[in-house]
Amino acid sequence: MKLVGLTGGIGSGKTTVSEMFSELGVPVYNSDQEAKRLMNSSEELKGQIIKLLGDEAYKEGELQRRFIAERVFSEPDLLQQLNAIVHPAVKKDFYKWALYQEYPYLIQEAAILFENGSHDSFDKMILVTAPVEERISRIQKRDGSTREAILERIQNQWEDSRKIQLANYVIENINLPETREQVMAIHAELLEL
Repeated sequence: MKLVGLTGGIGSGKTTVSEMFSELGVPVYNSDQEAKRLMNSSEELKGQIIKLLGDEAYKEGELQRRFIAERVFSEPDLLQQLNAIVHPAVKKDFYKWALYQEYPYLIQEAAILFENGSHDSFDKMILVTAPVEERISRIQKRDGSTREAILERIQNQWEDSRKIQLANYVIENINLPETREQVMAIHAELLEL
């Protein structure tokens, strides 16, 4: 069984692309969703996050994502410390999940697989790209973030030009029918490995 990493900058459409693979029957592990689940369910993680960010990180036992995002995306050192807490837990959970999957390949969708160096643990890497202005527009529609807040988050990720050099496949996600064609071609190739 092959492990495939699927990544891309915020607003590039990673989740849209991973859903297309999922519709083809490919098991997909969404790292962002699973991180949220773990951050809400693991007492150990909760304790570490509260120690790092304070009691405001949780309200009535629920993770306060907006508070955390506002804190960490303006302080790169704090973001790095939070990632050092959450990423190992997500990685462990992914490998546990993978043991129960039966398919020629699995996909782990995550935002910063290149930035955190974990791309080396995958057999193949898929990068999803889109123009920056398109990404900003998508994020504003999705969650109402300000342009400044979005640009701050984009600046915490590598530029696409750097990631393209490390990717096996690049999906330019602008037009959904064309994106789906790219997904189908990559899927066919991955099945042949």
